[in-house]
Amino acid sequence: MLLVRLPCNPIFPIGPIYLADHLHKQFPGLPQRILDLAALPLLDVERVLLATVAAFRPTLLVFSWRDIQIYAPVDGRGGNPLQHSFEVFYARNPLRRLRGALGGLGLMRTHYGELWRNLRLVRRGLRRARRFQPQARAVLGGGAVSVFYEQLGRGLPKGTVVSVGEGEVLLEKLLRGDSLTGERCYLAGEQPRPGLIHEQPAAIEKTACDYGYIESIWPQLSWYLEAGDFYVGVQTKRGCPHNCCYCVYTVIEGKAVRINPVQEVVREMRQLYDRGVRGFWFTDAQFIPARRQIEDAKELLRAILADGMHDIRWAAYIRADNIDAELAELMVATGMNYFEIGITSGSQELVRKMRMGYNLRTVLENCRLLVQAGFREHVSVNYSFNVIDERPETIRQTVAYHRELERIFGANHVEPAIFFIGLQPHTHLEQYGFDQGLIRPGYDPMSMMPWTARKLLWNPEPMGSTFGRLCLEAFERNPGDFGRTVIDLLERDYGCAPLAESLRAPLEGRPALATAVG
Repeated sequence: MLLVRLPCNPIFPIGPIYLADHLHKQFPGLPQRILDLAALPLLDVERVLLATVAAFRPTLLVFSWRDIQIYAPVDGRGGNPLQHSFEVFYARNPLRRLRGALGGLGLMRTHYGELWRNLRLVRRGLRRARRFQPQARAVLGGGAVSVFYEQLGRGLPKGTVVSVGEGEVLLEKLLRGDSLTGERCYLAGEQPRPGLIHEQPAAIEKTACDYGYIESIWPQLSWYLEAGDFYVGVQTKRGCPHNCCYCVYTVIEGKAVRINPVQEVVREMRQLYDRGVRGFWFTDAQFIPARRQIEDAKELLRAILADGMHDIRWAAYIRADNIDAELAELMVATGMNYFEIGITSGSQELVRKMRMGYNLRTVLENCRLLVQAGFREHVSVNYSFNVIDERPETIRQTVAYHRELERIFGANHVEPAIFFIGLQPHTHLEQYGFDQGLIRPGYDPMSMMPWTARKLLWNPEPMGSTFGRLCLEAFERNPGDFGRTVIDLLERDYGCAPLAESLRAPLEGRPALATAVG
């Protein structure tokens, strides 16, 4: 079996590694190799893929497609989608609109070029494999495929297995020759069954990844380990119990949170530590998804300390409403040097309407616990403006909330990351768009045509034009510190509410998303 990570940003390829490790434990005699095309110059990827296939002669090719960043909020591989889009849609200066249009054409070329290139790599890789092994098959999975599986299947060789979500059990069955009926997959050329994305993944017992074995089948491992600034991924759990309106994690990984055994996680980290790794990224959807996982997080961090890994640094996405004083002390003691919180809005009213499940007052209290425990590192706070029911009073509330976070951590430690949601299939927000007539069933969620892009880069009126022009001003003023500049401009134009208003969520008012989508 040849596992191929298709070209993307060179983030540590934890998915293919875990698949190879799991299958080695189930089939110890199975010859495997990992090929990470993200670690190669783009001009070399097709040549290296075909040469590897010819040398290894696999009967099964498993392609992993990590991401399709159509509307990335920051500079992507083809430029800044947000800036180019907003220049086209909202700039008053005709020359600036022209600049945005030219930048948008470049983005379209990059986007469609990546799609066609990756699909071509699958087709050519399979064709080359069948020269040597006529019965060779291909499987395509990964994060991008789980989101856009209905669209991507149309461009694949007939019979390619399109995998949604986790692939361990699917590949086990494929290798054994068992029926794939009931697995979260379908064959290219056929129609996926309705609701495939919403089916729950199978529970598997996760054990420590055997990096001795991974090293033997993946020569590129050293390329990542020698880059000291990399965080190396380690997974401590799968699943997310929340219903955030724009997020697909809960359907891809399932709502059941499955905790990996603590000693297995530590054994995996120790193997990497002994190879010189000191930076770890916990790749869970959320490191502490709910309060019931607080004790699990404590147990893990205590075990890390007990194992003697005292000089590591680690980071994660964290729901900061799920922290207590002891956990805060353990997080600092074990070397947490960065975390991200995705509160989306500093208005408790909007947080409730978007099904985020956050209590913003509790988030502030727990952030103070982290500072009391000695945390003096970087925090990224994700704001997704104008998702639903944004208006001047909620903007003032978000400004107030962000200023309070700056008072807690220090303004130089808090970075506001400004997002505008890229509408994705299978989310509550998509259904809301259908109900409100903003999009129609049958739309193409992978399209970058301007008439579609304006709907999928979620920034509806009446606030859309306001946010568009304000973000353009921020890009002009200080593109290197875009997030803080946006917050400053929002405060200039709308002011700052009393903090108490940010933390209050009135039960009456305009309809919530929960009402709109049931």
